[in-house]
Amino acid sequence: MKVLLLKDPKEKDTGPDPYIKELGSYSLEATLIPVLSFEFVSLDSLFEKLSHPECYGGLVFTSPRALEAIKICLKEKSKKEAWSKSLKQMWNIKPTYVVGKATASLVEDIGLVPQGEKSGNAEKLAEYICSREKPNSLALLFPCGALKREVLPTVLREKGIALESLTVYQTTQHPDLQESLSSYFSQQGIPASIAFFSPSGVKFCLQHIQKLSGDLINQVKFAAIGPTTAQALEAAGIPVSCTAGSPTPQDLAAGIHGALQPQNC
Repeated sequence: MKVLLLKDPKEKDTGPDPYIKELGSYSLEATLIPVLSFEFVSLDSLFEKLSHPECYGGLVFTSPRALEAIKICLKEKSKKEAWSKSLKQMWNIKPTYVVGKATASLVEDIGLVPQGEKSGNAEKLAEYICSREKPNSLALLFPCGALKREVLPTVLREKGIALESLTVYQTTQHPDLQESLSSYFSQQGIPASIAFFSPSGVKFCLQHIQKLSGDLINQVKFAAIGPTTAQALEAAGIPVSCTAGSPTPQDLAAGIHGALQPQNC
């Protein structure tokens, strides 16, 4: 059976994408279609803030893209040297909070030690941060996207924990999305399951998928990487057959496999 994954390929070019590999272990044939395109902004401002760890209580990352923004900054020789010589060590005295394993891995790539990666979503990460931070301490620096949800900032604000957000990327639709979807449906037919990886993915893809599937859309089992994406699908009137227990290839593949069993049809 075929599964369509509406996500970018993994960041590192070593071997097959872990989601494709994991679904393959259930004999499911998965295809990736990139949905989003990112434009990085305010990088000078980002590095200026990173250059003053003494002004902050720690870092918060809820997206791999925010780490990409830092990596772009560190491509510049002088900034890379400053990071290696002193900034990295100064930030490592403070906590670096992350929402999931993918983000944690990228935090490690820049030499920091992540914590909170088992949270899996912004709500649980906010609870985790609140259990460890004291009210009225130095603000946590939060590099984020223009479409960030307000859950984490709201919860922290209510608990008196200061958070300084900085928009470092903007999300747009991938330029090839419509063509890629049309090509997939014409060549592969309607997949048994379609997995969404973000509310933005729902916003940019759903209309095209509804058009391409027609009346047969009711046969498709829709999957979500987490509760926020599931809510976006349900708000658009799409029943969600499974939501991954945590945002990992293993949990999503197991959920899709379960949803496709005959008793669940």
